[in-house]
Amino acid sequence: MTEKTYQTRCGAIHYWLRITDPAAAALVFLPGLTADHRLFDRQVEAFEGRHNVLVWDAPAHGASWPFSFDFGLMDKARWLDGILEQERISKPVLIGQSMGGYVAQAYAELFPEKIKGFMSIDSAPLQRKYVTRAELWLLKRMEPVYYYYPWKWLLESGTKGVAVSDYGRGLMREIMLTYDGDKKRYAKISGHGFKILAQAMEADLPYEIPCPAQLVCGEKDRAGSCIRFNKAWHKNTGIPLEWVPGAGHNSNTDKPEEINRLISGFIDRVSLDN
Repeated sequence: MTEKTYQTRCGAIHYWLRITDPAAAALVFLPGLTADHRLFDRQVEAFEGRHNVLVWDAPAHGASWPFSFDFGLMDKARWLDGILEQERISKPVLIGQSMGGYVAQAYAELFPEKIKGFMSIDSAPLQRKYVTRAELWLLKRMEPVYYYYPWKWLLESGTKGVAVSDYGRGLMREIMLTYDGDKKRYAKISGHGFKILAQAMEADLPYEIPCPAQLVCGEKDRAGSCIRFNKAWHKNTGIPLEWVPGAGHNSNTDKPEEINRLISGFIDRVSLDN
């Protein structure tokens, strides 16, 4: 994988890629809030060399720092498109975990003719109808909650709350230690992420999925109301939903072999449909 950068008005976004066939589909991995590109290590290992692969550190995350917080969810989607244009990737299959899934839906809203596939891993629908006013109110006020909680508690909940496997928890702890000694940055990343998510939902755009799609959710996902959202998402849209036994919110780290199997099957579907 080669590390590269994409310059924005707010800072530089770092991403890693390996392109084997520019004309083929590319797997674009989008990590969740506070996580960085390492969240998809097991997927990159499985698919690089066989497929075009790209993974980023989202704005203000990981190596994509320093970065101004003067941006919204749609900006992230536009910057992602800029990266894909920069690399001449014309057939992106977006695979987003949690917040990464929201970025993918924003991308689909802005560039419906470009997205070739969408896999949601422990994410949720971006449409306004799925959330309550109280949930939106709370999402916009999370930064002080993270700031005033002790770092030791945040580290504990941020690892055990999202993963159930030793590997998954160890990896997330390693990623969170990036912010050790700078809880203010961690709180800002978290609070800003939830705020722009709420704002995107309040925009009440269609956020329809114009391409082959797959929903994936860990059976032990306890992050927010992810299980409830996925059940409703599947029921309302008919998008296939796979439950991952023994996996938490970061199901791609708890059950990487199962997620890789699902990705392989999804790639076959996308290839047939395109």
